Amino acid sequence: MSRYFSDASFKFLRNLDRHNDKPWFAEHKHEYEEHVRQPFLRLIADLQPDLAQVSTHYLADPRTVGGSLYRIYRDTRYSNDKAPYKPWQGARLYHERRKQVPAPSFYVHLQPGASFIGAGLWHQEPDIQRRVRQFIFDNPGTWKATAHAPALRRRYGFEDSEMLVRPPRGFPADFEFIDDLRHRNWVLLRHVDDAGMTSPRLRQTIAADLAALGPFVDYLCAALDLEF
Repeated sequence: MSRYFSDASFKFLRNLDRHNDKPWFAEHKHEYEEHVRQPFLRLIADLQPDLAQVSTHYLADPRTVGGSLYRIYRDTRYSNDKAPYKPWQGARLYHERRKQVPAPSFYVHLQPGASFIGAGLWHQEPDIQRRVRQFIFDNPGTWKATAHAPALRRRYGFEDSEMLVRPPRGFPADFEFIDDLRHRNWVLLRHVDDAGMTSPRLRQTIAADLAALGPFVDYLCAALDLEF
């Protein structure tokens, strides 16, 4: 078992949140590399065999450019918040065809007091949302088995911050999963405390999450005619 993150990882991110400017980051970039970026890249590489057990079409890519790890630099061009850095670090384990078609992902998020592990579809265009809603409506039994299995829902919950106020048009109000059709994002996640993220069993824990969330991602792939 290998430990990836430490108290120093969270200390750096908390300090970055307080001193979110380029001079401070330049002075402390070595801490970012040592305690956040390099450990995360190592975790991503180590997760690839575990992910391959879930799906051979998904990749945990440790490349420093174009891989699974998101850049810590924020795109501030269209935001009122001009802070140049994200006070968190995240990685998506993505479908091999992600550059060709929209696809669900697995995701690992590192942030003091707000880390989580999840999977699903996030911020898709309206036509993709319509396809998923129609697929859920046409295949409710499989949706119930993959998204509402009691063991799954005891551990994971839906991200519901961007739901429609009313059910989408064209679907009967008495449909069993009408509230699920109100989602704009179909993401299941569970929060992980700081101790969990610094545990030497983190890789094994995430591997279990990937396996548990696999059927849910498989369902979303089927909705979009993607291999799983």
